[in-house]
Amino acid sequence: MDWYQTIFEVIDMRSFSNLWFWIALAVVWSSASHWVLGVPYDMVLRARRHGEQAQVDLEDMVRINVNRILYIAQVSGIWILGFSCFFLTMLVILAVFYGFQFAQAVLLLAAPISIITVLRLSTAQQIHEESATGDLLYKRLTRHRIYTQIIGMVSIFITSMWGMYQNLYVGPFGG
Repeated sequence: MDWYQTIFEVIDMRSFSNLWFWIALAVVWSSASHWVLGVPYDMVLRARRHGEQAQVDLEDMVRINVNRILYIAQVSGIWILGFSCFFLTMLVILAVFYGFQFAQAVLLLAAPISIITVLRLSTAQQIHEESATGDLLYKRLTRHRIYTQIIGMVSIFITSMWGMYQNLYVGPFGG
């Protein structure tokens, strides 16, 4: 059997066998892990190592982003929650009950990101209530990043397993 024919039979334009889906998955989780509450994590490391102006910059950036996140949640939180629940419910119905593969792929991206969004809001609230600075701020941001990475690893694993199942056992016509 020709290798090119085999490769193109396995890789087609369905969601889980599409290279762009896997690139998007990697970019989403890489970005979610790197940007902690809207602050690049290398800024946290630089502030921890060098202190002084780097720490002031970090604390200012975190304060701005925390206030922004909490303001958006306070002003539009109910609407965002309602639309998010509607969107996720629609994806669950299309993915589970109708077996629509594109909805499965989007659900496997959107559901964990919605968990990260709730985690982000919780961390922002914690930092705001504690007026966290210095070591406490580093601790909160690092913990948020670790939780994000754990959720990302579990999500990528589940998505990979489901994608392999779809590609190997279900086939191109869903059965």
